[in-house]
Amino acid sequence: MTGHAFTVLENTWISLRDGTRLAARIWLPDTQDRLPAVLEYLPYRKRGGTHARDESTYPVFAAAGIVGVRVDIRGSGESDGVIDGEYTPRELSDAGEVIAWIARQPWSNGSVGMMGISWGGFNCLQVAALRPPALRAVISIASTVDRYNDDIHYKNGCHLSAQLGWAATMLAYQSRAPDPALVGARWRAMWLERLEAEPFFLEEWLTHQRRDGFWKHGSICEDFGAVQVPALLIAGWADGYRNTPFKAALGLGDRAKSVVGPWIHKYPHFAWPKPRWDFHGEAIAWWKQWLCKEPTGVDARPQMRAYILDGPRPALRREQDPGFWVAKTVWTEPELASFGISADGRLSAAALGQGVGKVHHRSPLATGTASGEWFTLKPDAEMAGDQRGDDAGSLVFETAPLSTAQTFLGQPRLTLDLSSDGEGANLIVRVVDVHPDGAATRVSLGAMNLTHRAGNETPVPLPRGATVRATLELDACGYRFAPGHRIRLALSTSYWPTVLPAPTDPGVTMDTATLTLAMPLLGAHERIDMPEPANPDPLPRYNARSPSETRRSVERDLTTGVTRYTIYEDSGLSEHPDHGLATRDVREEVWSITEGDPLSMSGACRWECIARREDWAVRTVTTANLACSATHWLSAGSVTAFEGDTPIFSKRYEKRIPRDLM
Repeated sequence: MTGHAFTVLENTWISLRDGTRLAARIWLPDTQDRLPAVLEYLPYRKRGGTHARDESTYPVFAAAGIVGVRVDIRGSGESDGVIDGEYTPRELSDAGEVIAWIARQPWSNGSVGMMGISWGGFNCLQVAALRPPALRAVISIASTVDRYNDDIHYKNGCHLSAQLGWAATMLAYQSRAPDPALVGARWRAMWLERLEAEPFFLEEWLTHQRRDGFWKHGSICEDFGAVQVPALLIAGWADGYRNTPFKAALGLGDRAKSVVGPWIHKYPHFAWPKPRWDFHGEAIAWWKQWLCKEPTGVDARPQMRAYILDGPRPALRREQDPGFWVAKTVWTEPELASFGISADGRLSAAALGQGVGKVHHRSPLATGTASGEWFTLKPDAEMAGDQRGDDAGSLVFETAPLSTAQTFLGQPRLTLDLSSDGEGANLIVRVVDVHPDGAATRVSLGAMNLTHRAGNETPVPLPRGATVRATLELDACGYRFAPGHRIRLALSTSYWPTVLPAPTDPGVTMDTATLTLAMPLLGAHERIDMPEPANPDPLPRYNARSPSETRRSVERDLTTGVTRYTIYEDSGLSEHPDHGLATRDVREEVWSITEGDPLSMSGACRWECIARREDWAVRTVTTANLACSATHWLSAGSVTAFEGDTPIFSKRYEKRIPRDLM
C-alpha cells in the first residue's frame, strides 16, 4: 500500500443535538489538504465486531486520500443510548447529523460518501433518500430497495425462518457490553441500560405480516426519485440479496451502476466463491469522481456488469464458480423466453397452452433441507446444495437435454392457474440446472403465500375449490445452461426451514395447460474482464486463542416423522494484537417439524457472546424461540448477562401474536 501516511483515531465522540454521543473510528490521512470522507454506520461494533473488514478497507482509502469514518449507531458498540429497531426514523436522523458533523471538520472538503454491506447497504440508500446536503454518493452492497419482499422477513407473504435467526442475532449483538478501555468506568451503567431496554425485534416484525407502512418506511422503491445521488449497487448470486442491482437500475436510471458477482454475503474483495473483484480500486475511483470531482471514468461504466455462472456444480464447498463477466450499457427489462408444459410432461418452449391437465400436489413438510441460508456467510452448506432430494418432494418438469446453450440474466417469472381445498397455501418455485449426471444446481428461487396473489397489502383467502391465477417473480439469476444440461422447474408447497409452513397443508391443484415460465434472456452484451484484487488475502489476522468450528446436520426420525435441522457455529476466541480485546461468539440453532403437522414447526436459537481482557470479562447468553398455533405466532426470548462468572442481569420476553393469512 502506497500513498498518504495516515493516523487511526481509535475512538472519537460525535455529539448529537439531544446530547447522545456516538463512537467513531477514523482513518485520517496525514495531510493539510481538505479531503473527502466515507461513512459506514452500523450496529455491529467497530471494536470486536467489524474490525477485520474495516482494517482491510479503510487504510487503503486513507492511503488514497479519503478519510474513513466508521460509526456505531446509537446503543451499539461504544455509542450512548439504546437501539430502537431496524432503520428507524431516529437511526436515519442520527446519520444525517453524523454526515453534517463530518462535513464541518477542519479536514473535510465538505463532500461525504456513505457505504456498507447489509445493514449499512440498506441505511446508506435510505439516508440518501433523505438528501442530507453533504452526501454526494453511496455504495450499497447486499441490500434491498423493498424491505418487505427482499429481506430476511417475508417473501410474498411467506414467513422466512431467517427472521427468527436474525432477531436472535441482533438480541445477542445488542446485549454485548461496551469496551471499558474506550468508555471508561461508565461501561457497566451503559451496559445495564442496554440490557434493560433493548427490544426483541421479532415481536415487532411479527406484528407487521403484511406490506404496510412499517415496511414501506425505508423502502426506496416507494419513491426512487428521492435518491438523487449516484449509487453503486453490488450483490452476489450466492446471497439472498440479489435483486437490488436490477430493481435499482430500473428505478434510479442513470444514477445507478450495478455489479453482480458469484459471491456470498461479503465484500467482493474477499468473498467466495471466487473470482473476487478489485472493490478497493472501483470504490476509490467512485469516491474520487463524486466527492472530489476528479474524472475517473466511473460515470461512463456500463450500467450493468454481471458474472454469468456457467454450470457450477453443487458441492460441500464452492471455492470458485466457473463463468464469465458481461456488461450491458443500459439495463432494461429483458426479452423473455417462455416455456410451457408439453402433452408428455416436458418443459418446452414449443408447448405453451398444452400441459398434462390438472395435477394435485402436496410436498412433504420437510422438503427444502438443501435450501441453505437466506444470506450466506460461508461458501459451504449455507449455500443451496444439490437439489435432487428436495426436488423429489416437488412437482417437477424439465426440458430435454439442451442441444445449444441458453443464457439468462434477470428475474424469471412464473404464471399459472391453480386451486386449493383450503383458504391458504404456500407455493415455492425453483429453476434448477440438471447436469448430465443428475446433479442439480439451484439457479433461482421464488415463493408466494397464495393469499398474497393479488398483492402484499391486502391478502385474500383462496376461494375453496375455485381456480385463481398466480404470478410469481423469482429471484434474479445470471446463468448459462450448457448443451447436454436440462432446465428443471420444481414446484412445491414446502421449502422448510427456509420458508415456514402455512397453518394448514391442503396442497395445490395446478392447471399445467396455463403454466408459463418466462426466463430473461441475456440479450445484447459485451464480454468484459473485471480486475481481481492485487492482495488475494486482504483480511488481517489476529491472535487465535481457540479454533473456530462449524457443524450443520439434518436428522430424520423415521418412526416419529420428526425432522430436525441443526446449526452450530463457534467463531473461536480471537484477540486483537493492538488493544488486547478477545471475543468469541457461539451460535446454536435448531428447527423441528413433524410430517403431517405444520403446527409442529418450531425454531430455537441460542447465542453466547464472550469478551475479555486480562483484568475484565463479560458474557451474555441469549435465546430466541418461535412456535405457532393455527391462530397465533408464539415468540419468546431471554437475555442473561455475566460479569466474570457472576450473573448480573436477566430478562425474558414472551408474546402471542395473532397470525395473519399465512
